[in-house]
Amino acid sequence: MNLRKLYYLLLLIPLLFLSTACDNSTDPVEEINEAEVLVEYLEANGNPVATFPPMITADAVFGALGSAGLAVLDIRSADAYNAGHIQGAVNVDPTQVLNYYEANNLQTKTTVVIACVTGQTAGWVNGLLRLAGKTNTFDLKWGMCSWNDATAGSWKGVVTAAKTTPFVTTATAKPAKGSLPTLSTGKTAGADILRSRIETVFAEGFTPAAITNATVLINPANYFIANYWSETDYNKGHLSGAMQYTPGTSLMLANDLKTISTTGEVVVYCYTGQTSAHIAAFLRVMGYNAKSLLYGVNDMNYEWATGQGMTHFALSYIYNYDLVVTP
Repeated sequence: MNLRKLYYLLLLIPLLFLSTACDNSTDPVEEINEAEVLVEYLEANGNPVATFPPMITADAVFGALGSAGLAVLDIRSADAYNAGHIQGAVNVDPTQVLNYYEANNLQTKTTVVIACVTGQTAGWVNGLLRLAGKTNTFDLKWGMCSWNDATAGSWKGVVTAAKTTPFVTTATAKPAKGSLPTLSTGKTAGADILRSRIETVFAEGFTPAAITNATVLINPANYFIANYWSETDYNKGHLSGAMQYTPGTSLMLANDLKTISTTGEVVVYCYTGQTSAHIAAFLRVMGYNAKSLLYGVNDMNYEWATGQGMTHFALSYIYNYDLVVTP
């Protein structure tokens, strides 16, 4: 090798090292706050939470029976479904409703009804469906309890004057705004984070998202209690220590969402437990350990609630429509 070639070779060696170093370098991964990205995505894309709860009454469903645009998904147990269900209803496990909806192209239907026993599990399911962008889904108001007297046992056992949980009129202030829960889906786009979280919450089932007043009332101070009523109804009386969150507006990023506790159990209650089931679904998708208080005020002090005009349930709403029995 002559000296000129050696000279050029020595000039190339540093360039080769520089090129290799550049090829092996990796840009630092930008850390994102998944919960912030998620809620900003929801609020920029219609935010279904603002319109919760999307319900439908038994008489409206009955009027649509036989229509090609109607689908009814009965998410009760197989035994309850077989004992009596709505004409044309399909029995689907509540954790599998999203998969069933998409596999059967139910987006082509005008109305997809989710029916459970009391309306509460259906509220949780439909809350998740609406968050997933399914705009034609509705949970049957008061569940199969409103369809026929034979399926109304659960609500009939609740709307009694036997329970007299005391309510207070002293307001409890919300805490200062804090942070959102930490999410770790590994996704970066809002739509992908949302889908991952919805699938996770569906897989959990409704049980972790529900709690009885008997459990809460043992020691209410152990829970972050959110009253999901209007301020007017809240001022009439509420659980001691409960904080008022206005339906449709409070749970926005710019409003009160960041006042919800990220460290303990959050209990949301409403009039019947159906609306709070929608809200618990949303909060669990956001990463909060949220639970819906089963049956709401009706199972705490039905007589008082009736006097205040806030029960939102009456036995007169049992329509006694026909039930289909599976042989």
